[in-house]
Order: sequence, then structure tokens, then C-alpha cells
Amino acid sequence: MDTRELRYFVAVAEELHFGRAAERLGMAQPPLSRAIKQLERRLGVSLLERNRRGVALTSAGEVLLYEGRAALDATAAAARRAQRAGGVDDPRSRLVLAVKAAGSHELLQKLLDAYSAVPGAAEIEVLLCGFCDQEGLLRDGRADAALMHTPFNSLAGFDSEELTTEGQIAILPARHPLAARESLTVAEVSDVPGLPLARWPSYGVYPPGPGPEIRDQTQLAQLIALGRTVAIVPDSARAWLWAEHAAIPLTDAPQVVTHIAWPAHSRSLALAGLIRTATEQRGDHDQPRQR
Repeated sequence: MDTRELRYFVAVAEELHFGRAAERLGMAQPPLSRAIKQLERRLGVSLLERNRRGVALTSAGEVLLYEGRAALDATAAAARRAQRAGGVDDPRSRLVLAVKAAGSHELLQKLLDAYSAVPGAAEIEVLLCGFCDQEGLLRDGRADAALMHTPFNSLAGFDSEELTTEGQIAILPARHPLAARESLTVAEVSDVPGLPLARWPSYGVYPPGPGPEIRDQTQLAQLIALGRTVAIVPDSARAWLWAEHAAIPLTDAPQVVTHIAWPAHSRSLALAGLIRTATEQRGDHDQPRQR
């Protein structure tokens, strides 16, 4: 099986229509159909069920779609990382670090400052991304490492090191009656009349609810200031609060753990140096708490 065959199959499996898949691939439909039939013969399984109602995946097809996407992502990631390592456009070694916009600011600044002092340190490009986008950037090779936050991000398939642990807060309009409270529970924040919880996308899909769909941190900040929504965020989000905001600790929200994550198969010496620096910063951060 080669990447061309996988691309063909994934296109058909996602479109569930040979005509649309052929148009997406920029090819005629007959050779696409022949390629899929040849793939089925070679594998010895039926991947698609074809009838007058359309095309459906078999159980084998569902497995190949899942594995095929991962294989194509890995191939694209390998090409991107090889190009960066080869320095085609820039002779200096370069690493791309994906970070959620407005997240982990203090930790990120300490990490960048410490790593820049390491002899032979690579150039770090900070790739600011939207909510929970770090995983995709890391999987498809657009990033070499990422600051990820559990329980919001999935670390499946990555190596990782824990860096910090923090609680969560509710950010409300400063003029709201609840802003005077010393603490709140998640249930209290989730059921504020006229102040629905903000909704973030997960894998491009927003959960149902009355709250506004949030696209970036600036939009969220303004909607809270206007009294249109409330948000539950890690405590470090205090760094971007406006005067019109109030931050109230949540007593029962799960702890948020920030990790530095990277592909499990990585053999990059520059990346190893960045990970080592990150874990050293973690030690410095923990010492005052231990004393």
C-alpha cells in the first residue's frame, strides 16, 4: 500500500461518493474506482459497500479510514520536519512550539528565556493557536512540540512531561452580583440566569448550549465585559483579565495540568534540549512550594 492509494481511499471514505471524491482529487472517476477495487483485492477484504443508495464503509473500511488518516498525517509530518531540519530556507536549526493563545504566558516566557541561554540552542518559532488546536498541529508536523493542557487536550500518541498544575477560575463581568463572592462551584457558574457559559470548539465542533461560540480570546474577553457570557478557565488566565472582569476561584473544578508534549518517535537533539530545559524550569517552579 502506498500513500497515493491511501489518499484515494480516504477521499472516497470521507465523501462516501466516488464522483465527489474524484472531483476532490482532481481525477476522473473510472481510474479512482479501479484503484479502490485493486486495493481491496490486494488486502483481501471489502472496504466499501456499493449499492443504488450510495457508498458505505464496511468494518474493515472504518479501520482503514482511521489508520489511513494517521498514516497520511505521519507522512506529511515527516516531510515538514525533514524540511525544517534540513534548513532549506534557513540554515539555522529551528523548532516550532505550539501554544494556545493567551495561555501559560509566564511559563512560556521563562522557558523561552532559559532555552535561549543554552549553547547551540535552536531558533524557536512560537505558533499561537486556538482552543485545543495544539494536538492537530503536533500530529501533522506543523509543530515539533506543544504546551498542552489536560483535561482539555489529549496526549494520546505523544510523549510528554508535566510542567505545572493549577486550579480553575470563573471569569465574570465585574459588575455581576456573583463577582463579590470569594469562591464559587462549577454548578453555580453553569446556571447563572442571563449569563450562559461560553462554548469552545472541540475538533471544530461546538457543544450544544445557549452560550456564544468563542473563536478567540479577545472575543471572549469582550463578551464577558459586556455581560454576555461567563467562562471557566485555568487560573493562569488572570494574566489577560480586563478591569471589567472578576476572577473567582472554583472549589470543585478539576485541576489543569500543563504538559510539554512531542511526537513519541522524535530523535531531534534540538527538541531534546528544549524538553530538558522545560523540565528544569518545572523544578525551579516547584521549589518555592516545597519550602
